Amino acid sequence: MAHLGLLDHHGRPRVLPVTFAMVEGSLWSAVDHKKKGRPGNELARVRWVRERPIGSITVDRYDDDWEGLAWVQLLGAIAVSERTGHDDSVIAALMARYPQYRERPPGGPLLRLTPERSVWWRSAGDGAA
Repeated sequence: MAHLGLLDHHGRPRVLPVTFAMVEGSLWSAVDHKKKGRPGNELARVRWVRERPIGSITVDRYDDDWEGLAWVQLLGAIAVSERTGHDDSVIAALMARYPQYRERPPGGPLLRLTPERSVWWRSAGDGAA
């Protein structure tokens, strides 16, 4: 699980949990079958990306031993990709990562973050970002 950071239509920061996979240097997330807050409408995250195509993805690792804490954040341009037949490698990567998608692959649009910058932190070692 990762956290997608976007700006909403008022320019306010929003953070949403998302599934993800790395494919060919980009981070991909899919709109899937899980219950959404506004069925039948384009999801807010998709509208926000269309309005302001920048954002971040943060992946963290929690450990009860705080020496194991870590996170990485990718920042960059985000685009909405409607499903075509050319996204098979992305869907395959998501299915490999999330067993739930093997039974029911995501059918909605894909979000593609092209990293322009990365920052990270870890408790062990130098911990520099």
